[in-house]
Amino acid sequence: MKVVLTTLHAKYIHASLALPCLKAATTDSKGIRSVIREFTVNEPRSDVLRRIVAEEADVVAFSCYIWNIESISRIASDLKKLRPETLLVAGGPEVSYSAVEFLRDNCAFDCVICGEGEKTWQEFLLLLKNERAVPLPAQAIPAGIAYRSAAAIEPARPREAIANLDDIPSPFAMELVDMTKPLVYYETSRGCPFSCAFCLSSLEQGVRSFSLERIRADIRYLIEKQVRVVKLVDRTFNYDAARADEIWNFILDHNKTSTFHFEIAADLLTDSNIRTLSRVPDGMFRFEIGVQATGQETLSRVARKSDTDQLLTMVKRLTTETGVTVHLDLVAGLPGEDFAGFLTSLGRLFPVAPHHIQIEPLKVLKGSPMAAIAVREGYAFSATPPYTILRTPALSFDEIGHIEEISRLLDLYLNSGRFCRSLAALENQLPLADYFDRMAHFTKKQPGSGQTSLKGLFEQMWHFGRDILDPEATSAFRDALSYDFCLGEYPTTGILPSFFAEDWQKIRDSLPRQTIEAILSNVEKPSGSRVRTFTAAFRKDYRTTPATAGPVDLVFVYVATPGQGLRVEVFSPPPPATAKQIAAQVQQQP
Repeated sequence: MKVVLTTLHAKYIHASLALPCLKAATTDSKGIRSVIREFTVNEPRSDVLRRIVAEEADVVAFSCYIWNIESISRIASDLKKLRPETLLVAGGPEVSYSAVEFLRDNCAFDCVICGEGEKTWQEFLLLLKNERAVPLPAQAIPAGIAYRSAAAIEPARPREAIANLDDIPSPFAMELVDMTKPLVYYETSRGCPFSCAFCLSSLEQGVRSFSLERIRADIRYLIEKQVRVVKLVDRTFNYDAARADEIWNFILDHNKTSTFHFEIAADLLTDSNIRTLSRVPDGMFRFEIGVQATGQETLSRVARKSDTDQLLTMVKRLTTETGVTVHLDLVAGLPGEDFAGFLTSLGRLFPVAPHHIQIEPLKVLKGSPMAAIAVREGYAFSATPPYTILRTPALSFDEIGHIEEISRLLDLYLNSGRFCRSLAALENQLPLADYFDRMAHFTKKQPGSGQTSLKGLFEQMWHFGRDILDPEATSAFRDALSYDFCLGEYPTTGILPSFFAEDWQKIRDSLPRQTIEAILSNVEKPSGSRVRTFTAAFRKDYRTTPATAGPVDLVFVYVATPGQGLRVEVFSPPPPATAKQIAAQVQQQP
């Protein structure tokens, strides 16, 4: 019996974890041959269909999520017409909690695997292999499967969660996961200690962990394969602080090249955790932290147990005492939070200096407790994936759109990391939440603001900033903005922004040629690189945080290498000295 396990990823860089786990669970079953076929939602559906049809499989199982369910439903419908004898199975979070409804609306599918799938899938394939006839006898259908019988659509019988996760064979040890992809998913636990109404993890009670021996073996494998990014899908990785320390220390002791992404609850971090994380080199760990909202009443209404003050305190420690990259999430549209409440939540994030802030309007997921709340309180939300809110009792449709524009601006100006000094200069004048709110009103009135070059983004920030700042603040903002621009792009005549000072060319020409040559002699220049320099005077030295009082002349060295992009290094021109003295000073530059 041939089985195809397949899915459509949101991006090509992703590698499935669910499908290798299912295949691993049945690898020892004689007479069953499983193959994994991964696609993306960006591929033409006709191409995906042809490749699946060509497999001539007895069973095709689709892993379903909000980003791929519509495409999968269409592919399955056509597949059933071409191969009516092939049994079509759906699984995954998008169908697990509305299985009967899904089968009613998608007649191409024969059954749905509900929830945790490895044990269910193993039993189901053994049944298929032995019976070889569809429809299957109802009394033989394993627990955890909703199916289409001759008379009706039958809901799944409850199945107990797998008590010992180590009973699931490791898909990594069996080399079933695609290691060629830049991003590989991994899990060390299942379940979540919290019961937030907007999350499907709230439907599972408690947390189960793989053994530390199994975790260490899997992580060692991923490190040896030099996976670029390992993204852990644990809902709250640090639910057990001591366990988190053990795993983090193991990674730090063995990892050299991989980046590890964790979803954590910052308010659960301990002093011991911070000491461990102080060892993290810049960028090796990424933490995604769900703040969601800061209003206590709103958090209580969705059963989210979070100490916001403690959470923000620990985030500040992460950004000041460790090399961890910190990503904070907000959800707009939770019960009781109006637009002013949203701005208050956003405003509390900037002082702790996260590297990224992501804002998403609430998604009312099928099967989540939030779905019942939304109906009861009169939410309007899309009936199709991803089920985004359209209006709430506290937020209008226009306000939600305005929040989405703020989110877009945060991506461009904060999350990109290109405007750090400019935003710091603005923050000295007004709260950044107010700034982004006002800028969102400004950009929505600008034609073509959605498609803007890098220079255009700087110009847009300048035109808005100078309109809201007093003359002295405008001068400081202009200085910081000029520095940020020089860090991202060579300021040649053709793309010189309007806010640049007119006398910068004179400053560059005034430096002795031997000074520039001495600096360049200490800059790494790979073969084939193009190297240029630009010199400018600033009111402050922005290479430190916070910036150091100036004035200061700075030399920007731009090294463009084919296949590696642009690298920018910044130096202070030394006073007249011998080449040897200049070189020694350059080597001490940060």
